[in-house]
Amino acid sequence: MKGTLWLAWRQQRTLILTGAAVLLAVTAWVVVMRMDMMDFISSHHIDPAACKGWDGDCQDGAAGEAALKLLDDNTGPLRALGSLSTAVPVLIGIFWGAPLLGRELESGTWKLALTQGVGAGRWFATRFALATLCTVIGSAVLAALVAWWWSPVSNMLNGLYWHDGYLFNATGPAAVACAFFGLAAGTAAGLFIRRTLPAMAAVLGAVVAVRFALNSFRSDWFSPQVWLSQGDAPRREIGSGWSTGEFGFVDAAGRKHAIADACPWGEGLPDLKTCMAQKGFTGRYRTVYPSSDFWSFQWIETGIFLGLAAALIAAVCIVLKRRPLP
Repeated sequence: MKGTLWLAWRQQRTLILTGAAVLLAVTAWVVVMRMDMMDFISSHHIDPAACKGWDGDCQDGAAGEAALKLLDDNTGPLRALGSLSTAVPVLIGIFWGAPLLGRELESGTWKLALTQGVGAGRWFATRFALATLCTVIGSAVLAALVAWWWSPVSNMLNGLYWHDGYLFNATGPAAVACAFFGLAAGTAAGLFIRRTLPAMAAVLGAVVAVRFALNSFRSDWFSPQVWLSQGDAPRREIGSGWSTGEFGFVDAAGRKHAIADACPWGEGLPDLKTCMAQKGFTGRYRTVYPSSDFWSFQWIETGIFLGLAAALIAAVCIVLKRRPLP
């Protein structure tokens, strides 16, 4: 290792080694916790497949009590791990991205590298490439640990579901892309603001704002499925799907009528069957995102994060090329 790569390693090794140590400790904790979980499942003869969905078949008797105890023991720790994975993009942006250029520009130490016959472009590319490699590997491992621990109890009874923020934001390619976006946002803030602490504050606000916006509009990316049932038969159970909370009745022409407007509940009002007969409703409906939509949502948000990161990196490269460093 020599040249700009050696310099990049020397300047970032504390962060890299600290991150590796934390990731190793988290991995050991997850391995122990998952082993305990699997032992509990085996010793209590729990069938996770029978417990899927809010209406799982294992809710009654000793098996149901054991399944609920299993979820009680693991949901809290899983949420803690999910919160850590979700926080990684912010932490990377603040403590790695913002100082990557901001500290060098603020202190003037960038001059030493450029006096060694190294251009600003190569100096930045090497530093950012090393940070990107570590960010992608670290966030991918952490996201995989969340998914691995959660998988045996995924979408079970009152546990964590695929659309829960603790899981969705912490697993899959979107979690890795968000970490990369955090690094890019921090790097851009450091270059444009040229002071480390203000750049840290800026990247904190940027990453949190983008994550909040995506969480708020996630259900708007595409339309949910409409599940129909004929007559007054019970609606299809949600299972592990993500209900939009929209349900009601369908008339002979196929038009949907929200239940609050069509057959509101309350004392003195007709029962469901009578109301449907009086108003000519032929069936019932509810709108749901099935669990298979997890990957559709993931790839949409992955594309958004990568697009934003690419735009920021391009802006950094243009500035470094066209405007001399101070």
